[in-house]
Amino acid sequence: MKMLFIVITVFFISFPAFAQTPSEADIETRAREVGRSLRCVVCQNQSIDESDASLAQDMRILVRARIRAGDSNDEVISFMQNRYGDFVLLNPPVQTNTYLLWFSPAVLLSFFLLWYVVRVRRKPVDSEAQALSTEELKRLKKLAVNQENNR
Repeated sequence: MKMLFIVITVFFISFPAFAQTPSEADIETRAREVGRSLRCVVCQNQSIDESDASLAQDMRILVRARIRAGDSNDEVISFMQNRYGDFVLLNPPVQTNTYLLWFSPAVLLSFFLLWYVVRVRRKPVDSEAQALSTEELKRLKKLAVNQENNR
């Protein structure tokens, strides 16, 4: 009975050694998937998967190391976010410090549409010509007569 207990104990202690480790192809696939959702902090709006910067290379190495260590994709992204901040995420979360980023385009579009509607609907300034005063009529006749005489 003791022997059976020892065999079972040794088996369960060494069980993680029998667990299947992910292959390099699986690690590469997951690393590319994670890399497409992380921004290179040096480049202009490129993912670390697309960037040629040396920091992006270091970030890719770090992602692969975390995946090899057994982290899930979400855990790797969370680790990178904790390390580099929200800027590292290509799709930043909606939170109080990013409201301006998320909602300013809609607010500006609404403002300009409202401005346009108000401007178009505004009553046009008197489009008809105002009647001339008697003094202006006399002056106009005088100019017309002078014009005819000059011909």
